[in-house]
Amino acid sequence: MSDHEQQPAPRHGKVLEALTRAERKVFTRPAPKSANAQVKFLLTRAKESVRSLAERVGTSTRTIERYRAGKLKKPQKRLQAALVEATESEWQPQVRAQAREQASTSSGMMVEVTAYFGFTCSGSSDDGRIRTITTPISPTYAKQILELQEAGATEEDLHPIVAEAITESYFTEWGTRADGLRADFTHVQAIEFMF
Repeated sequence: MSDHEQQPAPRHGKVLEALTRAERKVFTRPAPKSANAQVKFLLTRAKESVRSLAERVGTSTRTIERYRAGKLKKPQKRLQAALVEATESEWQPQVRAQAREQASTSSGMMVEVTAYFGFTCSGSSDDGRIRTITTPISPTYAKQILELQEAGATEEDLHPIVAEAITESYFTEWGTRADGLRADFTHVQAIEFMF
């Protein structure tokens, strides 16, 4: 497979992408930037298997060998994106694991989301509308969200649990008001998580 025959990387939803960005913000050192350094790093992670790395990033083994040897320097956009994604997904696994563990057990996470929020409630409530909300997510919900992500959950699987976490902390203030309120969100315009 040549550089021109690469398969596009699968596109994740906004919630999954935000979780990935949040993990990468906890890196203590920058990931390798040059294609040569990325290929060398990824080969160490792939136990020097040029074939498996080539398949992973959607290029030929010959191309990988050329980047490893430094004969090629500037990859095409698709290959560059695949190398960046593969490198960052493998970079500093212990640091990411520590951040996930801390979020799941003690600190929770922050979420900032702009989306359409609709409500169901036994009493009266605001009509649904686009809102921008920044609120903490408890460690209990952070653990559920991160476990779902780890298990390969889809965007649709994550929406209800994220909505429930936001409802608990923002709308019902940890159960001190608006008893029975349930918020759902759709049409996510932007979302960021922070460990």
